[in-house]
Amino acid sequence: MADVYRREGTIVHPKSLFADYRSTVKRAPQQPKIIIPQTLTEATGPVYGHESVTDSEADLTRQHDGEPLGERITVSGRVLDENGRPVPNTLLEVWQANAGGRYVHERDQHPAPLDPNFTGAGRVVTDAEGRYKFVTIKPGAYPWRNHNNAWRPAHIHFSLFGPSFLTRIVTQMYFPGDPLFPYDPIYNGITDEKARQALIALFDWDNTTPEWALGYRFDIVLRGRNATPTEEPHHD
Repeated sequence: MADVYRREGTIVHPKSLFADYRSTVKRAPQQPKIIIPQTLTEATGPVYGHESVTDSEADLTRQHDGEPLGERITVSGRVLDENGRPVPNTLLEVWQANAGGRYVHERDQHPAPLDPNFTGAGRVVTDAEGRYKFVTIKPGAYPWRNHNNAWRPAHIHFSLFGPSFLTRIVTQMYFPGDPLFPYDPIYNGITDEKARQALIALFDWDNTTPEWALGYRFDIVLRGRNATPTEEPHHD
C-alpha cells in the first residue's frame, strides 16, 4: 500500500482553458478525447539514445566562441517519484530566452538583441540518484501581447523524457521573488498556491560558486500529491 496516495484532482496542473491566457481559448479541447492504440515503438523506443548526450550539452555558456551576456547561474536538482525516490536515467532538455528576454526563434519579434554567444538550449541525463545540473545565464522577462502591458516572468522550460516518448512531460521553472507573478496568466492558470510555489526554484547558496555563478535548485516530482505542475494533457 506504500504507493497509494490520495488523488486531489487536476488542481495541481494548469487548466486547458483559462480565459485570461488568451491562446488557450482557441487551443483547448472542445470534444472528448479519442484514445488511439499505442505502438511498440512509442512505448519502448526513444530515438535519441541516452548515450548520445554529452557532458558539454549541460553548459549553455560554452556552446560558442565567447561568453554570453548576463548573470551566470547553475540550476540543479533531482527528479523524484511520488514517494521521493530518485528517478535515474531521465533525459532533461531545457530551453530559454537570453538575458535580454529574446529566444533564438524566427517567430520571436521582441526587439531585444540576440546574443551570438547564447543559443538557449541544452540537455542532460539524471544520474543514479536522480540528480541533474545545468550551467546557463538567467533569462530576461519579455513582452508577449496576451493583454495590455503583458510581460512573462523570467523562466526556463523543462522537458523530461522517461523510457519512451509516451512518458514526456513539460514544465517551467521560475525564479524566486519575481514581481511579475501576479500579472502572468500562465503562472496563475494554476489555481492552487502550493502547486504554483512548486514551480519556483530555491536560491541555493551551497551551489553558489564564489566570483562565478549564483545557484538555484529545482526538484521535479513526477506525480502524486506533491507533483510539479506540467503541461501534459489532462481532464479539467
